[in-house]
Amino acid sequence: MQAMTIPIVHHPDYVVPPDPTSRYRWSKTALVRDGLRNSGRRLDWAVPDAMPLEWLNAVHDPAYVAEVLEARVPADKVRRIGFAIDERIAARSFLVAGGTWTAALLARTEGFAFNSAGGSHHARYDSGAGYCIFNDLAIAANRLIAERLVDRVMVVDCDVHQGDGTALLTSANPAIATYSIHCESNFPARKANSTRDVPLPDRADDTAYLAALEATLPPLLDSFRPDLILWQGGVDPFGGDRLGRLSLTQEGLDARDRFVARVAKARAIPVAGTLGGGYGHDIQEVAARHVRSILTFGDAYGAA
Repeated sequence: MQAMTIPIVHHPDYVVPPDPTSRYRWSKTALVRDGLRNSGRRLDWAVPDAMPLEWLNAVHDPAYVAEVLEARVPADKVRRIGFAIDERIAARSFLVAGGTWTAALLARTEGFAFNSAGGSHHARYDSGAGYCIFNDLAIAANRLIAERLVDRVMVVDCDVHQGDGTALLTSANPAIATYSIHCESNFPARKANSTRDVPLPDRADDTAYLAALEATLPPLLDSFRPDLILWQGGVDPFGGDRLGRLSLTQEGLDARDRFVARVAKARAIPVAGTLGGGYGHDIQEVAARHVRSILTFGDAYGAA
């Protein structure tokens, strides 16, 4: 059977020059783009517009949004984010939020779509954190509801770190549910309350992870009945990830991606995916893991 065409949202300005003073590996985005291009797969590329200012201000403190826009983020917030914000990174943050929004719009018509960046789930109301500037997941969810494109949205966060910012920014909106399966002892130290949290112990393996996912995600989908899923598909649950603490194999990550795709497709729920976390000394290996995750999910959703 011929593989389905996979919609990918990407903007050239997602790629910014590396910062040798930062631990964040900016080259990952370009490597993911190149890996997808060289995969030999049928991909439909879409270029997003920047998220309009009004929608960032609807979720984040307008004073913080202005600090980012004008590249004058104070030092204490820079420390929380993990890198300095110059004009190019500021512009990128608006584009990434627009990319997740574009992926959501494409998912409504195509069934699934992926932003080649995003998943910035630690960003909170008045500050970024953990390599996240604006919470593209919360912004897209809020706009989908506000514009009445859907009645209910669920954020399904499979990154190894809890989606604390997303939970905080959406908790007052009953039309948005949040699900987070993560390593309990990992960042952030102070967890938020998602609609459903699934904390796992250090070194949880494929069997433990998949059992927890299979036991907890379908019941929430069936009780909340979302019209669209925003999926944070980070690959940092992988056992070799330097910021992970879990012990999934590549086969375990593949099984996770296939499971999320199949349970969504079985319920006719469109899915917009974001890149999420993945960290390692070999950044090409990490990027390849992201590419594999996107293609595995797309194949499973298309075949289900």
